Amino acid sequence: MLETTGGVLLFDHLRVPYRKSPSRRSLPDDERTPGELISVRGDDGTLSWLRAPSGGSVASVPGAYRLGSTPIFGRVVPDAASRRVRDALGGSRTALAAVSDDRGETVASVWRCGEGNTFLPFDPDELIANLWSERYRAAAHSSTRSRLETVARPLYYRARVLLPVSVRLRMRRAYTGVQVRSSFPGWPVETALDDLCRLVLALVAEAAGQPVPMLSLWPRDRTWAFVLTHDVERSSGYAAIDRLRSVERRTGSTSSWNFVPLRDYRVDAGVLDGLRSEGCEIGVHGLHHDGRDLAPGHVAKRRPLMRRFADDWGATGFRSPSLLRDFDVVPSLGFDYDSSYPDTDPFQAQPGGCCSWLPFFNRETVELPVTLAQDHNVFELLGEADERLWREKTTFLRERGGMALLLTHPDYMLDRERLDAYERLLGEFASDATAWRALPREVSDWWRRRAASTPVRRDGAWRVEGPAERDGSVSFWPEALRHQPGALDGDAARLRPARTSS
Repeated sequence: MLETTGGVLLFDHLRVPYRKSPSRRSLPDDERTPGELISVRGDDGTLSWLRAPSGGSVASVPGAYRLGSTPIFGRVVPDAASRRVRDALGGSRTALAAVSDDRGETVASVWRCGEGNTFLPFDPDELIANLWSERYRAAAHSSTRSRLETVARPLYYRARVLLPVSVRLRMRRAYTGVQVRSSFPGWPVETALDDLCRLVLALVAEAAGQPVPMLSLWPRDRTWAFVLTHDVERSSGYAAIDRLRSVERRTGSTSSWNFVPLRDYRVDAGVLDGLRSEGCEIGVHGLHHDGRDLAPGHVAKRRPLMRRFADDWGATGFRSPSLLRDFDVVPSLGFDYDSSYPDTDPFQAQPGGCCSWLPFFNRETVELPVTLAQDHNVFELLGEADERLWREKTTFLRERGGMALLLTHPDYMLDRERLDAYERLLGEFASDATAWRALPREVSDWWRRRAASTPVRRDGAWRVEGPAERDGSVSFWPEALRHQPGALDGDAARLRPARTSS
């Protein structure tokens, strides 16, 4: 089993078994040492990095960088500042890959220190958390742009009620070209998080000298997940629920339906009962759909009422209207899961995304990212005529072993052509035996059981122990994460020696 000198978020996320043990190395204990040394020890070597103390360190520089071709966001320890740490690791030192700034200048390196020991100039846990939480935005965008977005968002929601739908749509279409060109996260796919995780796992496997065990991502030998969700925006969408359900019935599909409690329609208990009787799920879609549900000064007043509707409807999940989100506020709502984060979406009032096509935890809340383009974006903004964008991204996520979570609205799926596109998409993957076709609450339940379970080796064989032992299995890196060819794209993937330092 791997030994570490501290907790490792990536191992907890992927359920890689490890045990904590005290460090066998001592570092110089003075103000020039830029943090705590975290080491992952295997039979053939170690992988080490510095974990900055609370509040950061003068020796670590936060910002936006590139590790080869992979964007990373967080604190990086420059080569000059890490020299004393590398000296303590011993052996000759070879730079394997460069970390460069926005000018392309090298500021730090991934170092091979002696036989089998590798040093990372960043804390991978911090980089992962910065992507999940969108804290990368502070580094990826200028402060001026961030301030403009903060001011413009509430003004837009106040003005939108005064503008005809056609005018709002023309304004958004005019801005679409600018949004698509946003540098990060890329659209329709952003692989930075996946590339980073694969890089770290490859180095861990090298240190271990053998494949790394982990709990498989999905239950019962399924290799990816396909999840259907709907947000009911207005009375026109509420009246059209059965049009979407009829498509799903023909393909044997079930879905989640998120309702706005206080808008221009009344949620009838009979409608909810009918959806539940067909195996569907009910969720809460904010309170008023006015852009203020998570806003300071509003969330504390609205939370009790949203919770009351959730209890009345038997809803365990939440989705914020317009995917407006706040990483610190969402867990305070008290829902089992949230599905307000896209993996990447430049078209929203709050553009960005968590860069993940897997569920993850935000404190006690399971986050289920929206990973397929919304119907409004596909048909209204981009002018697509069919399901091509959905099919291509779903195929990509299937190859990567991810979760294809689709958000559509009965409000926008009124045309026969759009309904036909939806039916073709569902039909294409309906017979895929590798797919776990699940409801959001089922994915959240699995992710919680998975997080409480671990692979263990007994009598020479690996097995799962914990709540997921009946439907979980143990797999091994590199086989565990699919689509190996080209998974570590760019210079960082290959980790070819670049230069040698004495």
